[in-house]
Amino acid sequence: MNKSLLTLFAVFTLISCSVAQKTVSTVVLNNTEIKASMIKALEWQETHPIMAIAPSDWTNGAYYVGVARAHQATKDMMYMAALKNQGYNNDWKPYKRIYHADDIAISYSYLYVEMTEKRRNFVDLDPTKKFLDEHLYESNKWKEGNSKDIKGETILWWWCDALFMAPPVINLYAKQTKDLKYLDAMHKYYMETYNRLYNKEENLFARDMRYVWTGSKKDLKEPNGEKIFWSRGNGWVLGGLALLLDDMPKDYKHRAFYENLYMEMAAKILAIQPEDGLWRTSLLCPETYNHGEVSGSGFYTFALAWGINNGLLKESKYLPAVKKAWTALMACQKEDGKIGWVQNIGASPEPASTDSWQNFGTGAYLLAGSEVLKLKN
Repeated sequence: MNKSLLTLFAVFTLISCSVAQKTVSTVVLNNTEIKASMIKALEWQETHPIMAIAPSDWTNGAYYVGVARAHQATKDMMYMAALKNQGYNNDWKPYKRIYHADDIAISYSYLYVEMTEKRRNFVDLDPTKKFLDEHLYESNKWKEGNSKDIKGETILWWWCDALFMAPPVINLYAKQTKDLKYLDAMHKYYMETYNRLYNKEENLFARDMRYVWTGSKKDLKEPNGEKIFWSRGNGWVLGGLALLLDDMPKDYKHRAFYENLYMEMAAKILAIQPEDGLWRTSLLCPETYNHGEVSGSGFYTFALAWGINNGLLKESKYLPAVKKAWTALMACQKEDGKIGWVQNIGASPEPASTDSWQNFGTGAYLLAGSEVLKLKN
C-alpha cells in the first residue's frame, strides 16, 4: 500500500478513532450511550448483509455470536428478532463443509435461541448435532494428515481462527445436552492446535504453520525482525476463550488449562496495547500499518472486559485499558451505525480504513459492548 495513504490512515485514527491516555481515568461509561450505539450497529448491519460464501458461513457465524451476546446483556428483542430471522431462513443448518470448523460457527446463535426462547421446538438442532458428530468423530481429509499444503492442513483445526469457530459451539452444545463427551473431544483437538501454533515465549498464536518459527532462515519475519502475529487471529483465540470459559462447567477437568491460557494471553495483549487504545493488525510490528483495527480490538475488549466481570483479571490493572479501547471503538462508528476500520477477510496483518467493514467486525463490536455494559465504573 502507498505510504502516504498509510500515513493518512494513521492520522485519521489518531484524531478520530482514539482516546488520549491522560483522559482515560476520567472516562465514565454511559450505558445508555453504549446500548444506543450497539443497536445502531445492529440496524446498519442487518440492512447491509454481507457474506463470504453463504448466509450460514463463518462471517455471519461470528456476527451472530455478537448479536446473541448483545441480547444476553440487554434483553433487547431487536437482537432476538435478528437471531430468529436468520436461523429460520437458514433452516437452522450449518454450512456444508463438515470437516471445516468455520462452518459450524453459525450454530452458536441457533443454540442460544434454543436455550433462551420459551417456545418449544422452534429451533431444529438436528443439523447441528449431525455436523458435530461427523466433524468430531469421523475421519476427514485434514485428520488423515496427508496434506502437503504449507499452511499445515494436517490436523483438524490447523489455523488459529478455528478456536473461535468451533470450540464455543461444541462447548455450548455440551452444556445444552449435558453430554461431556463433546467437551472432551473439543479439548483433544484444541490441544493439537495449541501444541502446534502457540508460542510460549510471546504468549500468542501463529495463524498457521507458515508463521511458526523453526530457527530457519526461511522463517517469515516482520520488517522489524519480529515474528508475525496477526491481531484478529489472536482476537479469535482470546475471544473464543472467554466464550468457552463462560459456559464451561466450573469443575470440568481441563478448565484450569483454559483459564491459564486466557490469563497468559490477556496479560500479553494488555502489555502491547497502543496508547490510542486500538491494537494494530500486526501485534509485534505495529508500525507496519500504524492505525487501529476494530475486529481484533473488539475481540480483545470483549475478552478483557469479560475477565474483569468474572474475577479472572484485576479491575485496577485492566479496567483503564478496556475503557480506553471501548472509547476508541465507539469513535470508529459512523453516524449511521456502520463500524469502520475493519480489516477485510484475510489470514495475516493487512491495513484497514475508515470505510472498510465486515459483518464479523460488527460482531466483535457487539461482543465488546455486551461485556463493557456489565462493568462497574
